[in-house]
Amino acid sequence: MGPVELNSSGAHPFNSTLETGIRALVVLEAFYPRRCDLLEMTWLDHLVVHTGDLDGQDVPESLHPDLPNRAGELLVRRQLVERSLLLMQQVHLVEVFETEDGIAFSATEDAPSYLDLLQAPYSLALKERAKWMADRFAGMQTAEMRALIAGRIGRWTADFRVEEMPARLPK
Repeated sequence: MGPVELNSSGAHPFNSTLETGIRALVVLEAFYPRRCDLLEMTWLDHLVVHTGDLDGQDVPESLHPDLPNRAGELLVRRQLVERSLLLMQQVHLVEVFETEDGIAFSATEDAPSYLDLLQAPYSLALKERAKWMADRFAGMQTAEMRALIAGRIGRWTADFRVEEMPARLPK
């Protein structure tokens, strides 16, 4: 693994809105045509880089190191994922839907062309893991996914309250 570049604020690029937006877009494209809500996107953003948190024989190795105390990541990650989805919406790569159950997100028809441009080894590994997750989770209802995630990576992941989510995202 080479040196880690820092963005202008000195933060690791993993924590930037753009990096998170690209991960979200990769996940949404893999899950297409399924629409995912903010809660699911927060979980999936964690799992796409920490696939090792899931059990099974065919589980790909995590892209990011398994650091202690990453339970708090999801508390911070939800707002970052929300901002990243809005960024991707502004550049017409993510579509936002208002449904009976709240806000849901989907990749747009322009997303595959953009994602095809991402050919760095990390990007290819990220796309492989997103496809693997989609094959495993796309047919599950949110409640099924919540139960699986709670059982695999702990209650802290599934304890987000849906009522804490915004009722409507700004356009």
